[in-house]
Amino acid sequence: MRIHKFSINGLNILLDVNSGAVHIIDSLTNDIMDIFDGNNDDQVVDGLQTKYDPQDVREVMTELHELIEQGLLFAPDIEVPLTFKQQPIVKSLCLHVAHDCNLRCRYCFAGTGDFGHSRGLMSKEVGEKGIEFIIEKSGPRKHLDIDFFGGEPLVNMDTVKHLVQYARRREQETGKNIKLTLTTNGVLLNKENEQFLNDNRVLLVLSLDGRREVHDRMRPFAGGCGSYDTVVNNFRRVIASRQDKNYFLRGTFTAYNLDFSEDVLDMAAIGTQLSVEPVVADEGDYALKEEHLPIVFAQYEKLALEYLQRKLNGQGFEFFHFNVDLNNGPCVAKRLSGCGAGHEYFAVTPDGDLYPCHQFVGREEYLIGNVDQGITNEALSQHFRQAHVLNKPACRQCWARYFCSGGCHANADLFNHSILEPYTLGCELQKKRLECAIMVQAVLLQHNNGRTEKIFNNFDFIE
Repeated sequence: MRIHKFSINGLNILLDVNSGAVHIIDSLTNDIMDIFDGNNDDQVVDGLQTKYDPQDVREVMTELHELIEQGLLFAPDIEVPLTFKQQPIVKSLCLHVAHDCNLRCRYCFAGTGDFGHSRGLMSKEVGEKGIEFIIEKSGPRKHLDIDFFGGEPLVNMDTVKHLVQYARRREQETGKNIKLTLTTNGVLLNKENEQFLNDNRVLLVLSLDGRREVHDRMRPFAGGCGSYDTVVNNFRRVIASRQDKNYFLRGTFTAYNLDFSEDVLDMAAIGTQLSVEPVVADEGDYALKEEHLPIVFAQYEKLALEYLQRKLNGQGFEFFHFNVDLNNGPCVAKRLSGCGAGHEYFAVTPDGDLYPCHQFVGREEYLIGNVDQGITNEALSQHFRQAHVLNKPACRQCWARYFCSGGCHANADLFNHSILEPYTLGCELQKKRLECAIMVQAVLLQHNNGRTEKIFNNFDFIE
């Protein structure tokens, strides 16, 4: 598939898959692109002669041929770069500083913190070895990412503080620039530890599922009572302390709240940096099913229009999944391989074991090494390195392949027992999110260029 056409709320959009070029098109061009392949002008004219003036059709095709010459339409296929034949450079690390948690979230892929094994906390020594691992394996790369993860990392705050300070010292000694992130449910956030995290430039991912009743149903304390009031009070305070920057409010929606756009908007009243993901589950009454897709699709479109309207009115918020770059997207290697799990990104358990990413932790067949010896299963690491989008049969003909990079390996393994066979339901959700994101960014680009009047003539915002 070389092009993808779609319409949202009457706005027609044409995506050139290989180049990533996005074009807002009128009805005439939309109909032409049902037939046009770059070499069949006469066929297009004949096919549309009862609907359009042939001269108008040929004028549009002249413009389309210009786009082809510019590499913005029917662009040639992308070839696998030499990068994938070279020794991988480690860029990101997830330190599981706590395999324990003070909440009992119903959808938790980590088994409420223990990842299917015993509960435990990472020692300072193991954490230091993890940091040395990424520094050593990053080679000449200057910019690195380290995430403090759990369970709930704040139950092991002494180790977190030590490792943050250790990382800051080592980046000075090695010339690296280390971006630190901490993912927390917010229960243990207080003025003392948030001041430390602020002072040390640690980005926060704050787990919140939207409205009180939605959040409390899925994210209760061990005793069963809801956590919403506790965490929202802490989130409001920490967001204010960092001037509404350097954080994400990150949520999960399930079959219980298919109207999740309302949860996103509820979260927007607490903070402006938002990310809400669909739950990934193969069982349970909260799991998303194929029959839910029409409702979820409608919710994404509703959210996109509300998001766009607020943006254009100067009262916007950021929604992670709508922030696609239509001008200067990622390099070819990134478009093919996404997160880099298993070759550029690893997770470290409290015992120092290495897994391809945080979601593979506990799946013993994916144990890939340890912080003392490094990567011991090179074959598995190479398997992940070659599991890029062009080596996944289901992805090769998908229009979204260079945006999603083949989807999540862990989800593919969970549903299909193979990282080469994507999670189908996730693909459908991803494609709808991408259509909404492309529409949003195309309109914003036109707006910034002062060219939105024609678009908005036939573009009705929701009330």
